[in-house]
Amino acid sequence: MTNNTETTTETTTVPGPTAGKEDRQARIIAKALRKKTFATLATVSPKGRSHSAGVVYDFVDGALWIHTMRDGRKGRNVAHNRHVGVCVPYRRLPVGPPYTLHFQGVAELIPLDEPEAIRRYEAGRLDSISGHGAMEIDGACFVRILPTGTIHSFGPGVPVLDLARNPLETGARSAPAAAVLAHT
Repeated sequence: MTNNTETTTETTTVPGPTAGKEDRQARIIAKALRKKTFATLATVSPKGRSHSAGVVYDFVDGALWIHTMRDGRKGRNVAHNRHVGVCVPYRRLPVGPPYTLHFQGVAELIPLDEPEAIRRYEAGRLDSISGHGAMEIDGACFVRILPTGTIHSFGPGVPVLDLARNPLETGARSAPAAAVLAHT
């Protein structure tokens, strides 16, 4: 009988047979998050109403960064409830559904003049979200989102033939957010 769990001792963790697959998927997800720049961000208003919007992002140092207005809907919602949902859809094949990465996270409003944000901006690491005068807009801020729990995917890491033959049973993969962030 195969043991697919981890055995933990006081000082050592011995990975079971699935650990290699999980690490491979974590690397695939991390690479896609760094490479892509469009996502949908789901937030909840103070009245409990959901809101979803397309956003441009940069994935930097294990966090997804977006630019928004502090008094806009996204900013107000994040100020009220830091728990958000993110979905990164993208095309890999010309037919069929898009690939997706999706996860829950904890969001934080970051002032544009905050030292951490300035360092990343000056290093060119927030280029996708800081152009077109974005850094000079009164009332603007960044939203930094840290993925939590598990990052789920549909498509990435799945052989195309397997996906075409049986998308419902082969398309979904997951990796712990901590494992994905270890590869960023």
